[in-house]
Amino acid sequence: MSLAPHPSPAADARSHEILASIRQAFAEKGFDGASMQDLARAAGMSVGNFYRYFPSKSEIVKAMCGYDLSEIQAEFADVQNAPDPMLCLRQHIIGHFDGKEEADGQLWAEITAAAIRKPDIREAAAMMEGTIIAFLIAIFAGVTRRSEAEARLRYEGQAQMLVMLVKAMAMRTCQCGPASPALSAQVVAVLDRVLSDISNDKAEG
Repeated sequence: MSLAPHPSPAADARSHEILASIRQAFAEKGFDGASMQDLARAAGMSVGNFYRYFPSKSEIVKAMCGYDLSEIQAEFADVQNAPDPMLCLRQHIIGHFDGKEEADGQLWAEITAAAIRKPDIREAAAMMEGTIIAFLIAIFAGVTRRSEAEARLRYEGQAQMLVMLVKAMAMRTCQCGPASPALSAQVVAVLDRVLSDISNDKAEG
């Protein structure tokens, strides 16, 4: 899946550098508050040169979705190759609850808000979430020895729940600070119950 055009490896690498440099400005000022001039300044570029890479803020958001998805895909490859995929998945998910990704929480809160108003951003965010859910279902299919079609029928709701937990914890951190130990324990308990239910639902035979 490609959420944004990639004209060449060199341009793609430069685009990734730009996206990494502007994330904080985008998160702090918001989708509507951050002007293209603000973002160009954060990237250390002239506005004209910045427009060559990203002609609009919507294109920036779609590119960020693609950029983050490539990192998430690497995480899922790590999970699929692990001796215990469910344990590895649990560790990766809990790693997203540690409160160190406040800027990402701010960014995704802004993208979520912008998606309500802008169909193209909503489409990009939905595509990203759908791809993550497909990754999760592929893992669950392997663990339970089911086809991916059957796993989707059985576990799509659980996959959606896990995505919602990660997004909610990231956005809560940016709004209220790191979760308290009591809240963290409750969230981990939900995570463990979901993963345990799936692990114990192996196909017969």
